[in-house]
Amino acid sequence: MGTASRPRLSVFRSLNHIYAQIIDDSTSQTLLLMSTLDSQVRNQTDGMVKAKKAEIVGTLLAEKALNKGIRQVVFDRGGYKYQGRVKALAEAARKAGLEF
Repeated sequence: MGTASRPRLSVFRSLNHIYAQIIDDSTSQTLLLMSTLDSQVRNQTDGMVKAKKAEIVGTLLAEKALNKGIRQVVFDRGGYKYQGRVKALAEAARKAGLEF
């Protein structure tokens, strides 16, 4: 569960794409959303493997979160194993400055 002081970073992955959103569960609002379908990400990731795309999504999401004043989150991997794209996204977000 995410709160206003520590929202939830939720990850969903499909066959081709990965989605990450920061959610405040106390008000049921999505504060930030980033995916491989965003034009900002799509322009940078042409021809890359899925794990590299996930890293870029994690980095950009963390940068946007820090700009909004969000420093700490609760990580929700959505039932996926902590490997591959999910791990790449999480580690990139940590490296960019998010704490979880």
